[in-house]
Amino acid sequence: MSLEQHKTQSPTVLRFAVITISDTRDAASDKGGALLVEVLQAAGHVVARRELVKDERKAIEIAVRSAVTDANVDLVLTTGGTGIAPRDVTYDTLKSILDSEIPGFGELFRWLSFREIGSATMLSRALGGLLHGKVVLALPGSPKALKLAMDEIVLKEAGHLVSQSRGPLAP
Repeated sequence: MSLEQHKTQSPTVLRFAVITISDTRDAASDKGGALLVEVLQAAGHVVARRELVKDERKAIEIAVRSAVTDANVDLVLTTGGTGIAPRDVTYDTLKSILDSEIPGFGELFRWLSFREIGSATMLSRALGGLLHGKVVLALPGSPKALKLAMDEIVLKEAGHLVSQSRGPLAP
């Protein structure tokens, strides 16, 4: 089946979990999470879950595992904690729990980001993978980086990612 055929058979309305990972944000100051919700809803998707957790290994793991086991969630987006600061544990936590990685996601994000911010993009540890058959994408916390990721990758490929992660449809 061609790429175009795959995409035409992919769902067009998805249910997302949005998880903000931050030690410094609260519901009122979570600009990254708010941006994701706004962009997803404007594109016709549903935000089935929204959560804000501390940048702590256990909190991240609990939130992500809960989201992927929720039947009302098709795809999980996290924002924050993907840098290299000592408190940024999102990458290491997710890498340790994912069943498999989608290396092209982080590679593509950094390539696109390089065009905007140059070599500083190497500080981003954006990550994609599968956990219990659901796609998890770990995005930076910067609203500008989130907008880039959503416009250039996530919104264009989310349906395709979800359909592929679910496997072939029954005849």
